[in-house]
Amino acid sequence: MRTVIVGAGLVGLTTAASLRMIGHEVTVLEHAPEVRAAGAGIGLWANALREFDAIGIGDDVRRMGESVDAWFYEPTGRPRRAESYDPAAHRFLMVPRPDLTNLLADTVGRDRIRLGTHVTGFTEHGHGHGHADEHGHGHGHDPQVSVHLADGAPLRADLLIGADGVYSDVRAALAPGSAAVEHPGNYAWRAVLPSGDERPEGTFVTIGPSRTRGGYTRVAPGRTMWWIGQFDAGELAGTKRERALTRARHVAESGWHDELLAMIAATPEEAILENQIMHVPELPRWTSARVALIGDAAHGLSPHIAAGGTLGIEDAGVLRAELAREGDVAAALARYEHARRARFEQVRAHADAVEHADGAAESAERYAAFSAWMLTTAPAT
Repeated sequence: MRTVIVGAGLVGLTTAASLRMIGHEVTVLEHAPEVRAAGAGIGLWANALREFDAIGIGDDVRRMGESVDAWFYEPTGRPRRAESYDPAAHRFLMVPRPDLTNLLADTVGRDRIRLGTHVTGFTEHGHGHGHADEHGHGHGHDPQVSVHLADGAPLRADLLIGADGVYSDVRAALAPGSAAVEHPGNYAWRAVLPSGDERPEGTFVTIGPSRTRGGYTRVAPGRTMWWIGQFDAGELAGTKRERALTRARHVAESGWHDELLAMIAATPEEAILENQIMHVPELPRWTSARVALIGDAAHGLSPHIAAGGTLGIEDAGVLRAELAREGDVAAALARYEHARRARFEQVRAHADAVEHADGAAESAERYAAFSAWMLTTAPAT
């Protein structure tokens, strides 16, 4: 089966590697001129690592990362944890995004990745579908899809997968009017630095006043990521570093997090990532007969639950399983969508609960409830 995957990020490359296992001839299209990772570090839960085990890179991923045993902290440094949950609900692996992206690109095969390629739309042929290019055309009889490019002839495929993130061009063609929207006032700052003498166990997340949270954690041997997030951030004044420091002071009392303040102060301005958090509105559909959305393209949420990558990797495993057991592509995609939409109804409810938790103790309880649910209900693929 000829499969075109749009987006050479974490989920797109995982999907490509996963579908190659069941005999798909994959081509990955990436708008950027190089394979690169947006972001600093990413947390991977056990359900994501199982999918990496399935495609043969689980041990490599574990070696590049650092295990985190998560605690929540008050801004004075007092630790909080929901002790009634299995310890697994508090453990995940932090890995540096660039390293993981490069490993996945090598696993897929870089000769299968076309860089500098902008998808402008698609046309489905057959099955009565026409979820189309910018002209709205959809016709023909053989059940295939033509992928339209800004520069070059269309690509013909049996399956098109949009793994192109919250600003997905594939989603724009499949579900017009579904552009990503701001999570009002929700901003995040982060960077990766060489590790220093900060506590190696990290401060996974400290919950401060003014709806601020932050901390730091090792993402690889010798590398530490700091991050700050704030809901209802208000006006942003000063440089990126000054904006991050202003929020970081909310999670630093009585000497707690002096290391965090020092890390931010020492970070070059150009190394600081600052983002207005965007999310994808609930969509009328994620699939058609020959097209599927996956990862953030389908369900991009705020990163405050630290599981978006893991859940996107889960998508890849479910999609592979459905395509492997069903010869009818349209039926397989419909089952994938049904399963994943139902799961994300629950994810959204947990994300809202975590966002609106009051203080470190309640945040710890609600986050443990989410992670325990996510792990115990993860699909077996």
